[in-house]
Amino acid sequence: MNKSLFFKLGAIGLLIVVLLVLLGQIDGLVHERQTLRDQVVQDIARSSSYNQHINGPLVIVPYKKTVREWKTHPKTDARYMEESEVAGELRFLPELFKLNGTVQTELRARGIYQARLYHANNKIAGHFDLPAQWGIKENFADYRFGIPFLALGISDIRGIENALTLSVNDQSVKFQPGSRTSLLGDGVHAPLPLAGGDSVNRVEFAFELRLQGTGQLDITPVGRETQVTLTSDWPHPSFIGEYLPVEREITAQGFTARWQTSFFSTNLEEALQRCNGQERCEEYGDRHFGVGLVDPVDQYLKSDRAIKYALMFIALTFAGFFLFEVLKRLAVHPVQYGLVGLAMAVFYLLLLSLSEHIGFALAYAVSASACVLLIGFYISAVLHSLLRGLGFGAGLAALYAMLYTLLSAEDYALLMGSILIFALLGAVMILTRNVNWFGLAKAPAAD
Repeated sequence: MNKSLFFKLGAIGLLIVVLLVLLGQIDGLVHERQTLRDQVVQDIARSSSYNQHINGPLVIVPYKKTVREWKTHPKTDARYMEESEVAGELRFLPELFKLNGTVQTELRARGIYQARLYHANNKIAGHFDLPAQWGIKENFADYRFGIPFLALGISDIRGIENALTLSVNDQSVKFQPGSRTSLLGDGVHAPLPLAGGDSVNRVEFAFELRLQGTGQLDITPVGRETQVTLTSDWPHPSFIGEYLPVEREITAQGFTARWQTSFFSTNLEEALQRCNGQERCEEYGDRHFGVGLVDPVDQYLKSDRAIKYALMFIALTFAGFFLFEVLKRLAVHPVQYGLVGLAMAVFYLLLLSLSEHIGFALAYAVSASACVLLIGFYISAVLHSLLRGLGFGAGLAALYAMLYTLLSAEDYALLMGSILIFALLGAVMILTRNVNWFGLAKAPAAD
Protein backbone atom coordinates (compact mmCIF):
# COMPACT_ATOMS: atom_id res chain seq x y z
CA MET A 1 0.00 0.00 0.00
CA ASN A 2 1.26 3.51 -0.85
CA LYS A 3 0.35 5.10 2.46
CA SER A 4 0.32 3.81 5.93
CA LEU A 5 -2.06 0.97 6.64
CA PHE A 6 -3.20 2.75 9.76
CA PHE A 7 -4.02 5.92 7.82
CA LYS A 8 -6.21 3.92 5.46
CA LEU A 9 -7.97 2.12 8.30
CA GLY A 10 -8.49 5.41 10.13
CA ALA A 11 -10.03 7.00 7.04
CA ILE A 12 -12.35 4.01 6.59
CA GLY A 13 -13.41 4.20 10.24
CA LEU A 14 -14.16 7.92 9.92
CA LEU A 15 -16.26 7.23 6.81
CA ILE A 16 -18.24 4.58 8.69
CA VAL A 17 -18.96 7.06 11.51
CA VAL A 18 -20.18 9.69 9.01
CA LEU A 19 -22.39 7.11 7.28
CA LEU A 20 -23.84 5.99 10.62
CA VAL A 21 -24.81 9.61 11.37
CA LEU A 22 -26.55 9.76 7.98
CA LEU A 23 -28.30 6.44 8.66
CA GLY A 24 -29.43 7.79 12.03
CA GLN A 25 -31.16 10.64 10.21
CA ILE A 26 -32.88 8.16 7.88
CA ASP A 27 -33.93 6.05 10.88
CA GLY A 28 -35.46 9.16 12.45
CA LEU A 29 -37.38 9.73 9.23
CA VAL A 30 -38.70 6.16 9.43
CA HIS A 31 -40.07 6.79 12.94
CA GLU A 32 -41.53 10.12 11.85
CA ARG A 33 -43.41 8.50 8.96
CA GLN A 34 -44.54 5.67 11.25
CA THR A 35 -45.93 8.18 13.75
CA LEU A 36 -47.77 9.96 10.96
CA ARG A 37 -49.22 6.64 9.79
CA ASP A 38 -50.38 5.80 13.31
CA GLN A 39 -52.09 9.18 13.59
CA VAL A 40 -53.94 8.55 10.32
CA VAL A 41 -55.00 5.10 11.57
CA GLN A 42 -56.36 6.71 14.75
CA ASP A 43 -58.20 9.32 12.68
CA ILE A 44 -59.82 6.56 10.60
CA ALA A 45 -60.79 4.70 13.78
CA ARG A 46 -62.16 7.92 15.26
CA SER A 47 -64.37 8.30 12.19
CA SER A 48 -65.58 4.69 12.30
CA SER A 49 -64.95 2.73 15.51
CA TYR A 50 -62.06 1.79 17.78
CA ASN A 51 -61.05 -1.58 19.22
CA GLN A 52 -64.13 -3.42 20.44
CA HIS A 53 -64.71 -5.10 23.79
CA ILE A 54 -67.83 -7.23 24.33
CA ASN A 55 -68.65 -7.40 28.05
CA GLY A 56 -71.68 -9.41 29.07
CA PRO A 57 -74.52 -10.12 28.96
CA LEU A 58 -75.52 -9.74 32.60
CA VAL A 59 -78.97 -9.72 34.17
CA ILE A 60 -79.38 -6.55 36.23
CA VAL A 61 -82.17 -6.17 38.80
CA PRO A 62 -82.48 -2.59 40.13
CA TYR A 63 -83.90 -2.24 43.63
CA LYS A 64 -84.67 0.18 46.44
CA LYS A 65 -84.24 -1.01 49.99
CA THR A 66 -85.65 0.37 53.21
CA VAL A 67 -82.93 0.65 55.85
CA ARG A 68 -83.86 1.05 59.53
CA GLU A 69 -81.37 2.39 62.02
CA TRP A 70 -81.72 3.15 65.73
CA LYS A 71 -80.47 6.61 66.70
CA THR A 72 -80.28 8.68 69.89
CA HIS A 73 -81.71 12.19 70.09
CA PRO A 74 -78.86 14.57 70.95
CA LYS A 75 -80.90 16.61 73.45
CA THR A 76 -83.31 14.17 75.12
CA ASP A 77 -81.23 10.98 74.72
CA ALA A 78 -84.42 9.34 73.52
CA ARG A 79 -83.99 6.37 71.23
CA TYR A 80 -85.86 6.36 67.94
CA MET A 81 -85.79 4.45 64.66
CA GLU A 82 -84.95 6.27 61.45
CA GLU A 83 -85.87 4.85 58.09
CA SER A 84 -84.02 5.65 54.86
CA GLU A 85 -84.01 4.28 51.38
CA VAL A 86 -80.97 3.16 49.39
CA ALA A 87 -80.85 2.21 45.73
CA GLY A 88 -78.71 -0.47 44.14
CA GLU A 89 -78.69 -3.30 41.67
CA LEU A 90 -78.32 -7.06 41.76
CA ARG A 91 -76.04 -8.52 39.10
CA PHE A 92 -76.19 -12.06 37.74
CA LEU A 93 -73.79 -13.85 35.40
CA PRO A 94 -74.99 -16.45 32.88
CA GLU A 95 -74.57 -20.14 33.52
CA LEU A 96 -73.64 -20.64 29.87
CA PHE A 97 -72.26 -18.06 27.45
CA LYS A 98 -71.62 -19.03 23.83
CA LEU A 99 -70.32 -16.80 21.06
CA ASN A 100 -69.69 -17.86 17.48
CA GLY A 101 -68.14 -15.07 15.43
CA THR A 102 -67.08 -14.61 11.83
CA VAL A 103 -64.63 -11.74 11.36
CA GLN A 104 -64.12 -10.22 7.91
CA THR A 105 -61.36 -7.63 7.44
CA GLU A 106 -61.44 -4.49 5.31
CA LEU A 107 -58.84 -1.86 4.36
CA ARG A 108 -59.66 1.84 4.60
CA ALA A 109 -57.24 4.27 2.97
CA ARG A 110 -56.52 7.93 3.56
CA GLY A 111 -53.85 9.23 1.23
CA ILE A 112 -51.00 6.71 1.13
CA TYR A 113 -51.89 5.24 4.54
CA GLN A 114 -54.25 2.38 5.32
CA ALA A 115 -56.10 1.13 8.40
CA ARG A 116 -57.46 -2.38 8.86
CA LEU A 117 -61.08 -2.56 9.99
CA TYR A 118 -63.11 -5.67 10.71
CA HIS A 119 -66.78 -6.65 10.63
CA ALA A 120 -67.63 -9.33 13.21
CA ASN A 121 -70.91 -11.20 12.85
CA ASN A 122 -71.42 -12.67 16.33
CA LYS A 123 -74.14 -15.15 17.29
CA ILE A 124 -74.47 -15.03 21.08
CA ALA A 125 -76.56 -17.45 23.13
CA GLY A 126 -76.77 -19.05 26.58
CA HIS A 127 -78.90 -19.15 29.69
CA PHE A 128 -79.20 -17.78 33.22
CA ASP A 129 -80.36 -19.67 36.30
CA LEU A 130 -81.68 -16.82 38.44
CA PRO A 131 -82.11 -17.68 42.15
CA ALA A 132 -85.44 -17.64 43.92
CA GLN A 133 -86.41 -14.19 45.25
CA TRP A 134 -83.32 -12.83 43.46
CA GLY A 135 -81.12 -14.51 46.05
CA ILE A 136 -82.42 -12.31 48.93
CA LYS A 137 -82.62 -14.54 51.99
CA GLU A 138 -83.43 -11.98 54.72
CA ASN A 139 -85.79 -9.00 54.95
CA PHE A 140 -87.17 -9.64 51.48
CA ALA A 141 -90.15 -7.38 52.28
CA ASP A 142 -87.81 -4.39 52.61
CA TYR A 143 -86.94 -4.55 48.89
CA ARG A 144 -88.84 -3.00 46.01
CA PHE A 145 -87.55 -4.25 42.68
CA GLY A 146 -87.60 -2.50 39.34
CA ILE A 147 -87.92 -4.16 35.97
CA PRO A 148 -84.99 -6.55 35.46
CA PHE A 149 -83.06 -6.20 32.23
CA LEU A 150 -80.31 -7.88 30.27
CA ALA A 151 -77.29 -5.58 29.85
CA LEU A 152 -74.51 -5.89 27.29
CA GLY A 153 -71.35 -3.75 27.36
CA ILE A 154 -69.91 -2.65 23.99
CA SER A 155 -66.87 -0.40 24.21
CA ASP A 156 -67.65 1.60 21.03
CA ILE A 157 -71.36 1.56 20.27
CA ARG A 158 -70.77 3.35 16.94
CA GLY A 159 -69.66 -0.02 15.58
CA ILE A 160 -73.08 -1.72 16.02
CA GLU A 161 -74.26 -2.57 12.51
CA ASN A 162 -77.64 -4.22 13.05
CA ALA A 163 -80.93 -3.63 14.85
CA LEU A 164 -80.50 -5.76 17.96
CA THR A 165 -83.34 -8.07 18.97
CA LEU A 166 -83.17 -10.34 21.99
CA SER A 167 -84.82 -13.74 21.96
CA VAL A 168 -85.61 -14.60 25.58
CA ASN A 169 -87.64 -17.69 26.53
CA ASP A 170 -89.20 -17.77 23.05
CA GLN A 171 -90.14 -14.09 23.21
CA SER A 172 -88.63 -11.25 21.17
CA VAL A 173 -87.57 -8.04 22.88
CA LYS A 174 -85.96 -5.02 21.25
CA PHE A 175 -82.68 -3.83 22.68
CA GLN A 176 -82.53 -0.21 23.81
CA PRO A 177 -79.56 2.19 23.89
CA GLY A 178 -77.33 2.25 26.95
CA SER A 179 -76.29 -0.57 29.26
CA ARG A 180 -77.94 1.21 32.24
CA THR A 181 -75.14 0.03 34.53
CA SER A 182 -71.83 1.76 35.16
CA LEU A 183 -70.17 -1.62 35.59
CA LEU A 184 -70.33 -2.26 31.82
CA GLY A 185 -70.03 1.30 30.53
CA ASP A 186 -71.44 1.92 27.06
CA GLY A 187 -73.68 -0.69 25.51
CA VAL A 188 -77.31 -1.77 25.15
CA HIS A 189 -80.00 -3.31 27.32
CA ALA A 190 -83.30 -5.14 26.95
CA PRO A 191 -86.09 -5.37 29.58
CA LEU A 192 -86.91 -8.88 30.75
CA PRO A 193 -90.43 -10.16 31.53
CA LEU A 194 -89.33 -11.75 34.81
CA ALA A 195 -90.31 -11.74 38.47
CA GLY A 196 -88.42 -13.03 41.48
CA GLY A 197 -90.51 -16.08 42.35
CA ASP A 198 -89.98 -18.75 44.96
CA SER A 199 -88.09 -21.05 42.57
CA VAL A 200 -85.10 -20.79 40.26
CA ASN A 201 -85.95 -18.86 37.10
CA ARG A 202 -84.25 -20.20 33.97
CA VAL A 203 -83.73 -17.60 31.25
CA GLU A 204 -82.71 -18.74 27.76
CA PHE A 205 -81.33 -15.95 25.58
CA ALA A 206 -79.98 -15.52 22.06
CA PHE A 207 -79.23 -12.58 19.78
CA GLU A 208 -77.05 -11.61 16.84
CA LEU A 209 -74.53 -8.79 17.11
CA ARG A 210 -72.84 -7.41 14.01
CA LEU A 211 -69.97 -5.22 15.11
CA GLN A 212 -67.43 -3.08 13.32
CA GLY A 213 -64.07 -2.35 14.94
CA THR A 214 -60.45 -1.51 14.29
CA GLY A 215 -57.55 -3.79 14.98
CA GLN A 216 -58.68 -5.73 18.05
CA LEU A 217 -61.68 -7.65 19.42
CA ASP A 218 -61.87 -8.48 23.15
CA ILE A 219 -64.43 -10.62 24.98
CA THR A 220 -65.08 -11.00 28.70
CA PRO A 221 -65.79 -14.67 29.60
CA VAL A 222 -68.87 -13.94 31.72
CA GLY A 223 -70.35 -17.44 31.80
CA ARG A 224 -69.97 -20.07 34.46
CA GLU A 225 -69.05 -21.93 31.30
CA THR A 226 -67.86 -19.83 28.35
CA GLN A 227 -67.43 -21.12 24.80
CA VAL A 228 -66.14 -18.73 22.14
CA THR A 229 -65.24 -19.53 18.53
CA LEU A 230 -63.88 -16.95 16.11
CA THR A 231 -63.20 -17.47 12.41
CA SER A 232 -61.52 -14.85 10.26
CA ASP A 233 -59.97 -14.28 6.84
CA TRP A 234 -56.91 -12.60 8.44
CA PRO A 235 -53.89 -14.96 8.44
CA HIS A 236 -51.81 -13.14 11.08
CA PRO A 237 -53.78 -13.16 14.37
CA SER A 238 -52.26 -12.09 17.67
CA PHE A 239 -54.08 -13.79 20.54
CA ILE A 240 -54.26 -11.47 23.52
CA GLY A 241 -55.66 -11.28 27.04
CA GLU A 242 -55.51 -13.56 30.06
CA TYR A 243 -56.63 -16.74 28.29
CA LEU A 244 -55.23 -18.35 25.14
CA PRO A 245 -57.36 -20.44 22.76
CA VAL A 246 -57.65 -24.11 23.62
CA GLU A 247 -57.65 -24.83 19.88
CA ARG A 248 -56.48 -22.78 16.93
CA GLU A 249 -55.74 -23.29 13.26
CA ILE A 250 -53.90 -20.67 11.21
CA THR A 251 -53.50 -20.89 7.44
CA ALA A 252 -52.75 -18.52 4.58
CA GLN A 253 -56.53 -18.07 4.17
CA GLY A 254 -57.24 -17.07 7.77
CA PHE A 255 -57.62 -18.56 11.24
CA THR A 256 -60.07 -20.36 13.48
CA ALA A 257 -59.71 -20.21 17.26
CA ARG A 258 -61.74 -21.62 20.13
CA TRP A 259 -61.68 -20.52 23.77
CA GLN A 260 -63.29 -22.34 26.70
CA THR A 261 -63.26 -21.11 30.30
CA SER A 262 -65.17 -21.69 33.51
CA PHE A 263 -65.62 -19.85 36.81
CA PHE A 264 -62.86 -22.08 38.19
CA SER A 265 -60.34 -20.49 35.81
CA THR A 266 -61.73 -16.95 35.64
CA ASN A 267 -62.97 -16.53 39.25
CA LEU A 268 -65.33 -13.99 37.69
CA GLU A 269 -68.25 -14.71 40.00
CA GLU A 270 -66.20 -13.94 43.11
CA ALA A 271 -64.75 -10.85 41.44
CA LEU A 272 -68.28 -9.62 40.70
CA GLN A 273 -69.33 -10.20 44.30
CA ARG A 274 -66.38 -8.14 45.53
CA CYS A 275 -67.53 -5.40 43.16
CA ASN A 276 -70.96 -5.31 44.79
CA GLY A 277 -72.11 -1.72 45.13
CA GLN A 278 -69.19 -0.29 43.13
CA GLU A 279 -69.82 1.68 39.97
CA ARG A 280 -66.47 0.75 38.46
CA CYS A 281 -64.62 -2.49 39.08
CA GLU A 282 -61.21 -3.12 37.51
CA GLU A 283 -61.00 -6.60 39.02
CA TYR A 284 -64.03 -7.61 36.96
CA GLY A 285 -63.18 -5.64 33.82
CA ASP A 286 -59.57 -6.85 33.52
CA ARG A 287 -60.55 -10.45 32.78
CA HIS A 288 -60.83 -10.83 29.02
CA PHE A 289 -59.34 -12.49 25.94
CA GLY A 290 -59.44 -11.82 22.23
CA VAL A 291 -57.49 -11.36 19.04
CA GLY A 292 -55.58 -8.55 17.37
CA LEU A 293 -55.61 -8.30 13.59
CA VAL A 294 -52.16 -6.82 13.05
CA ASP A 295 -49.54 -6.92 10.34
CA PRO A 296 -46.79 -9.19 11.74
CA VAL A 297 -44.00 -6.93 10.41
CA ASP A 298 -45.17 -3.76 8.68
CA GLN A 299 -43.19 -1.67 6.19
CA TYR A 300 -41.90 0.81 8.78
CA LEU A 301 -40.85 -1.89 11.21
CA LYS A 302 -39.09 -3.73 8.38
CA SER A 303 -37.34 -0.53 7.28
CA ASP A 304 -36.27 0.13 10.86
CA ARG A 305 -34.97 -3.41 11.21
CA ALA A 306 -33.13 -3.11 7.89
CA ILE A 307 -31.31 0.01 9.12
CA LYS A 308 -30.16 -1.92 12.20
CA TYR A 309 -28.22 -4.20 9.84
CA ALA A 310 -26.74 -1.23 7.92
CA LEU A 311 -23.49 -1.18 9.91
CA MET A 312 -22.90 -4.83 9.11
CA PHE A 313 -23.57 -4.22 5.40
CA ILE A 314 -21.28 -1.22 5.16
CA ALA A 315 -18.54 -2.96 7.15
CA LEU A 316 -18.76 -6.06 4.94
CA THR A 317 -18.64 -3.99 1.76
CA PHE A 318 -15.64 -2.01 2.97
CA ALA A 319 -14.05 -5.27 4.10
CA GLY A 320 -14.52 -6.59 0.55
CA PHE A 321 -12.72 -3.54 -0.82
CA PHE A 322 -9.96 -4.00 1.70
CA LEU A 323 -9.58 -7.67 0.75
CA PHE A 324 -9.13 -6.66 -2.89
CA GLU A 325 -6.44 -4.24 -1.76
CA VAL A 326 -4.72 -6.90 0.31
CA LEU A 327 -5.11 -9.92 -1.96
CA LYS A 328 -5.00 -8.32 -5.41
CA ARG A 329 -2.76 -5.36 -4.61
CA LEU A 330 -5.35 -2.89 -5.91
CA ALA A 331 -5.47 0.60 -4.40
CA VAL A 332 -8.93 1.95 -3.48
CA HIS A 333 -9.13 5.60 -2.45
CA PRO A 334 -11.13 6.60 0.66
CA VAL A 335 -13.34 8.77 -1.58
CA GLN A 336 -14.30 5.63 -3.50
CA TYR A 337 -15.11 3.92 -0.22
CA GLY A 338 -17.29 6.90 0.69
CA LEU A 339 -19.23 6.96 -2.60
CA VAL A 340 -20.07 3.28 -2.32
CA GLY A 341 -21.11 3.80 1.32
CA LEU A 342 -23.37 6.68 0.31
CA ALA A 343 -25.01 4.49 -2.36
CA MET A 344 -25.73 1.87 0.31
CA ALA A 345 -27.19 4.53 2.63
CA VAL A 346 -29.44 5.86 -0.15
CA PHE A 347 -30.80 2.31 -0.49
CA TYR A 348 -32.62 2.71 2.84
CA LEU A 349 -34.10 6.05 1.80
CA LEU A 350 -35.34 4.53 -1.47
CA LEU A 351 -36.74 1.56 0.44
CA LEU A 352 -38.71 3.77 2.84
CA SER A 353 -40.17 6.08 0.18
CA LEU A 354 -41.06 3.33 -2.32
CA SER A 355 -42.58 1.00 0.30
CA GLU A 356 -45.23 3.60 1.13
CA HIS A 357 -46.53 3.36 -2.44
CA ILE A 358 -45.83 -0.11 -3.87
CA GLY A 359 -45.47 -2.34 -0.82
CA PHE A 360 -42.34 -3.46 1.01
CA ALA A 361 -41.46 -6.54 -1.05
CA LEU A 362 -41.53 -4.79 -4.42
CA ALA A 363 -39.87 -1.67 -2.98
CA TYR A 364 -37.07 -3.82 -1.59
CA ALA A 365 -36.54 -5.55 -4.95
CA VAL A 366 -36.44 -2.24 -6.85
CA SER A 367 -34.16 -0.46 -4.32
CA ALA A 368 -31.76 -3.39 -3.96
CA SER A 369 -31.56 -3.91 -7.74
CA ALA A 370 -30.86 -0.22 -8.36
CA CYS A 371 -28.11 -0.12 -5.72
CA VAL A 372 -26.51 -3.38 -6.85
CA LEU A 373 -26.40 -2.22 -10.49
CA LEU A 374 -25.01 1.19 -9.56
CA ILE A 375 -22.36 -0.17 -7.20
CA GLY A 376 -21.47 -3.03 -9.55
CA PHE A 377 -20.96 -0.60 -12.46
CA TYR A 378 -18.84 1.69 -10.30
CA ILE A 379 -16.78 -1.14 -8.81
CA SER A 380 -15.92 -2.54 -12.24
CA ALA A 381 -14.12 0.75 -12.94
CA VAL A 382 -12.55 1.00 -9.49
CA LEU A 383 -11.18 -2.56 -9.68
CA HIS A 384 -10.23 -2.24 -13.37
CA SER A 385 -12.18 -5.36 -14.32
CA LEU A 386 -15.74 -5.98 -15.48
CA LEU A 387 -15.51 -9.52 -14.16
CA ARG A 388 -14.50 -8.30 -10.70
CA GLY A 389 -17.30 -5.75 -10.75
CA LEU A 390 -19.83 -8.45 -11.66
CA GLY A 391 -18.50 -10.72 -8.93
CA PHE A 392 -18.67 -7.93 -6.34
CA GLY A 393 -22.21 -7.06 -7.48
CA ALA A 394 -23.27 -10.69 -7.25
CA GLY A 395 -21.94 -10.90 -3.70
CA LEU A 396 -23.75 -7.68 -2.78
CA ALA A 397 -26.97 -9.03 -4.31
CA ALA A 398 -26.60 -12.17 -2.20
CA LEU A 399 -26.22 -10.01 0.92
CA TYR A 400 -29.39 -8.07 0.08
CA ALA A 401 -31.23 -11.37 -0.46
CA MET A 402 -30.04 -12.60 2.95
CA LEU A 403 -31.12 -9.32 4.54
CA TYR A 404 -34.63 -9.67 3.11
CA THR A 405 -34.84 -13.18 4.54
CA LEU A 406 -33.82 -11.79 7.93
CA LEU A 407 -36.43 -9.04 7.75
CA SER A 408 -39.20 -11.45 6.79
CA ALA A 409 -38.42 -13.86 9.60
CA GLU A 410 -40.18 -13.19 12.90
CA ASP A 411 -38.91 -15.88 15.25
CA TYR A 412 -35.56 -16.78 13.67
CA ALA A 413 -34.17 -13.36 12.66
CA LEU A 414 -31.59 -13.24 15.47
CA LEU A 415 -30.47 -16.82 14.88
CA MET A 416 -30.15 -16.33 11.12
CA GLY A 417 -28.30 -13.02 11.56
CA SER A 418 -25.84 -14.56 14.00
CA ILE A 419 -25.11 -17.47 11.66
CA LEU A 420 -24.64 -15.09 8.71
CA ILE A 421 -22.15 -12.90 10.59
CA PHE A 422 -20.25 -15.94 11.79
CA ALA A 423 -20.11 -17.41 8.26
CA LEU A 424 -18.86 -14.15 6.74
CA LEU A 425 -16.26 -13.71 9.48
CA GLY A 426 -15.09 -17.25 8.84
CA ALA A 427 -14.79 -16.56 5.11
CA VAL A 428 -12.67 -13.44 5.74
CA MET A 429 -10.42 -15.32 8.14
CA ILE A 430 -9.91 -18.15 5.65
CA LEU A 431 -9.14 -15.79 2.76
CA THR A 432 -6.60 -13.80 4.80
CA ARG A 433 -5.03 -16.67 6.75
CA ASN A 434 -1.73 -16.41 4.83
CA VAL A 435 -1.50 -12.59 4.64
CA ASN A 436 1.59 -11.01 6.14
CA TRP A 437 -0.04 -8.07 7.90
CA PHE A 438 3.30 -6.66 9.09
CA GLY A 439 4.47 -6.33 5.50
CA LEU A 440 1.37 -4.57 4.16
CA ALA A 441 2.47 -1.10 5.19
CA LYS A 442 5.75 -1.46 3.26
CA ALA A 443 4.42 -3.19 0.16
CA PRO A 444 3.77 -0.93 -2.84
CA ALA A 445 0.37 -1.00 -4.39
CA ALA A 446 -0.11 -2.12 -7.99
CA ASP A 447 -1.22 0.39 -10.59
